[in-house]
Parts: sequence; structure tokens; C-alpha cells
Amino acid sequence: MTYVITQPCIGVKDASCVDVCPVDCIHPSPNEPEFETSEQLFINPDECIDCGACEPACPVTAIFEESAVPEEWKSYIKVNADFFTGQ
Repeated sequence: MTYVITQPCIGVKDASCVDVCPVDCIHPSPNEPEFETSEQLFINPDECIDCGACEPACPVTAIFEESAVPEEWKSYIKVNADFFTGQ
């Protein structure tokens, strides 16, 4: 199971989650060129170790364990994965 960043992150990109992630699986980070043009941050499902450190660090409650993503934001599971596959 992985964690997923959902709709509340759009336009916010606080990046507190990036700072606490022990495996650097949240992108784009503030030091990556895509940070300025991306609407939100994304968690790489292949790299996430399901530690949960990012969830309480998010000031807008945008991060959920995949199985707990609210129904209205389920599409963000695919959105996060697609960011890393280039789709």
C-alpha cells in the first residue's frame, strides 16, 4: 500500500511532506525544475515505503493511505501513479 496526495494540495505545495520523507519519493521537490509549474506534489507508488511520515506533516490534509482516500478523490491514486509513468 502507498500514500497518495489528493486535491487539497493543488495550489498549495507546502512541501513539508518532502522534508519528512525518508526515501525521497515525493516529487517535484522544491529543488526540482518542475516544482514551479506543477499544480501539486505526487508520491511515487513504487518508491513509497508506507511509513506514513508524510501524512501528519501535510498542513492541508491532502495525504491519505491509498485504501483511505476519500471517494471524491479516488482518481488521485491514478493521477499520482501517472505522474511517474509520464501518462
